[in-house]
Amino acid sequence: MSPTDSSSRPQTGSWLAGAMGRYLALSALSMLMLIPFVWMVLTSLKSVSEVDAEHWIPSAPQWQNYREVFNVIEFGRFYWNSIFVASWVTFLQVLTSSLAAYGFARLQWKGRDAVFLLYLGTMMLPGIVMIVPNYSIMIRLGLVDTLPGLILPAAFTAFGTFLLRQFMLGIPRSLDEAAEIDGANHWQIFWNVILPLTRPGIVTLTIFSFIGNYNSFFWPLIMVRTMERYTLPIGLLYFDSSRGQSTHLLMAAVTMAVLPMIVAFIFLQKQLIRGIQLGGVKG
Repeated sequence: MSPTDSSSRPQTGSWLAGAMGRYLALSALSMLMLIPFVWMVLTSLKSVSEVDAEHWIPSAPQWQNYREVFNVIEFGRFYWNSIFVASWVTFLQVLTSSLAAYGFARLQWKGRDAVFLLYLGTMMLPGIVMIVPNYSIMIRLGLVDTLPGLILPAAFTAFGTFLLRQFMLGIPRSLDEAAEIDGANHWQIFWNVILPLTRPGIVTLTIFSFIGNYNSFFWPLIMVRTMERYTLPIGLLYFDSSRGQSTHLLMAAVTMAVLPMIVAFIFLQKQLIRGIQLGGVKG
């Protein structure tokens, strides 16, 4: 046995012990974070008489609670409004952010970096500061209590522009030059060369934008007054205030509300993690 082998054994043992400790700690933390979600799902399957019981497991699962939610409130309408608004905002944010990022990353023009810093500075403003100006603009445009009034103010995002600019800065400029030699204009370079190579960033921005706007609460709470235009968070607030004693139905509604986000994360988690990693490395 060589001296090297004898010295590596303690190091391997300590490394394994440290790794096991970290995995155990992370597993315990994950279980703690899952507890509220498990309670919510189990409560959604209870009857009214069992909601306040100490045991978590329902004696007989009440699957009809999920169907009952659609009879109590216009849950389908709230669902559609949330998906409609989140989808349009996501599309507009990806479109405007990619165009702005191309201008800041690939085009040379006077004052470009100064303008980008000013644009980036808007990220420092708390969202609550923009509520009053945005609401005043919506009043002038006649968009209060409309779905476009929920979509237009969120169509532009400095974060999305910054994220996609970082991706575009990492693409070699020789590709632009080769495309120009072949006769491509700026739009063709953007659409056929740069945009496909920015796909990981676009996927990341799409996920962040959709989740953020699907769960948006404060702006719809201010803008929407008619029940037909309620989004899911506002609809759940209305449900809680009007039928506060129906905890089992409320938990069933919340479970159905978060289900699309869980499914989206399961299918897109690889792209999301890869996009975050690439965006963090490139500068």
